[in-house]
Amino acid sequence: MTTSPTKALHDLGVSELAAGLRAKQFSAAEAAQHFLARAKVHQHLGAFVAMNEDATLAQAQAADARIAAGTAGALEGVPIAHKDIFVTRDFPSTAGSRMLAGYQSPFDATVVTRLAKAGALTLGKLNCDEFAMGSANENSAVAPVGFEAPAPVRNPWDTSRIPGGSSGGSAVAVAARLAPAVTGTDTGGSIRQPASFCGITGIKPTYGRASRYGMIAFASSLDQAGPMARSAEDCALLLSAMCGPDLDRDSTSLDVPAEDYSRSLNDSLEGLRIGIPAEFFGEGLAPDVRAAVDAALKEYEKLGATLVPISLPRTELSIPVYYIIAPAEASSNLSRFDGVKFGHRAKDYTDLVDMYKKTRAEGFGDEVKRRFQNAFKECDLIAGPVAPTVAWKLGEHGNNPLADYLADIFTLPASLAGLPGMSVPAGFGEGGMPVGLQLIGNYFAEARLLNAAHRLQQATDFHLRQPGGL
Repeated sequence: MTTSPTKALHDLGVSELAAGLRAKQFSAAEAAQHFLARAKVHQHLGAFVAMNEDATLAQAQAADARIAAGTAGALEGVPIAHKDIFVTRDFPSTAGSRMLAGYQSPFDATVVTRLAKAGALTLGKLNCDEFAMGSANENSAVAPVGFEAPAPVRNPWDTSRIPGGSSGGSAVAVAARLAPAVTGTDTGGSIRQPASFCGITGIKPTYGRASRYGMIAFASSLDQAGPMARSAEDCALLLSAMCGPDLDRDSTSLDVPAEDYSRSLNDSLEGLRIGIPAEFFGEGLAPDVRAAVDAALKEYEKLGATLVPISLPRTELSIPVYYIIAPAEASSNLSRFDGVKFGHRAKDYTDLVDMYKKTRAEGFGDEVKRRFQNAFKECDLIAGPVAPTVAWKLGEHGNNPLADYLADIFTLPASLAGLPGMSVPAGFGEGGMPVGLQLIGNYFAEARLLNAAHRLQQATDFHLRQPGGL
């Protein structure tokens, strides 16, 4: 008979779950069953698009056996879930698109494999904008678990609002305590923005740190995998397992050894220089967001950091630059979905060209780097808002894609430069909705970012708060 923890299992973070499992306070099977049941109770949020209870419980039983044998990995028995942009053998992989409806991959993505090697269990696949293209998670063409038709993911802080995208299902799963941690991908802000809107922590590492093998591509020169969890400490644990060279399978993988990103979590912030870009605090930034960000920056000053005014000229050009590069690469990447080898194929067509057209119609719903390097001569990290506003209402942007594009103004520069960036809960704004503080580091500065986030979370409790009614 196992001993129950003092807190409910879904209130435990990754590090707490891992410690409880090693201490045999509860079993991996018990943890898996608890989270599977919780996901079903809250399936109205639309976070999950696929679950396979038999596969999850089989993984849990194997984890319990390794714990009993004393061969447990760092994340042994910890249940997590994956954005449905990573291919998986035991769960369908659709990238939120009808084009891949029913597709079952014969292999796991490298990120999935590495987390499994560390002992993590897979609860299921998480909703996302179709092919990761979106800022709201209103653009999924796949029915969530419990739904008969596609439906938007709902923000648990206010179910009439969007969770952000494209990793909206991932952010909601963590915020609603349906999983202690998840994977996401960030092309132009798709980890950081939904993390901000849902009040959780998320980090995009330096481009090339995490393998893209098995990640269904959107824009190959920008896509990067990263973890999302409640705390910086938990993100550090996942990132340590996810990253490392994958040179034989991913040509964009960096030949840089894996690291223990937890190593610096309690370092002092005395003398840390935090750059504050004037361009991130101008017209368009909502007053409630600015107030929360300013309060978080004052906390950093109390912790010994110094705020340094800096400039990132031409920040406004990040939007047009991104929306030239990303669609061009997406066009190339999505050309493979033509109905010939795999995926959806139109039923009625006259010839090969007609089949291509009908299938695709039915299925598809260096300057930047230089500016940042100059800035990092003046500071160690850069801080500012993640998004200009809190999460907006479902359907509020309607048929105005420009409004979604503008929501990415603060996240795009780091993506274009390939720099690591993260969102840290910083308070609440209009309607009691979460606000995230964005931290951006120089290349390979993930440990420094995570330490800065961790120290802020030791001084505040925003990351511990959760939506009501859950």
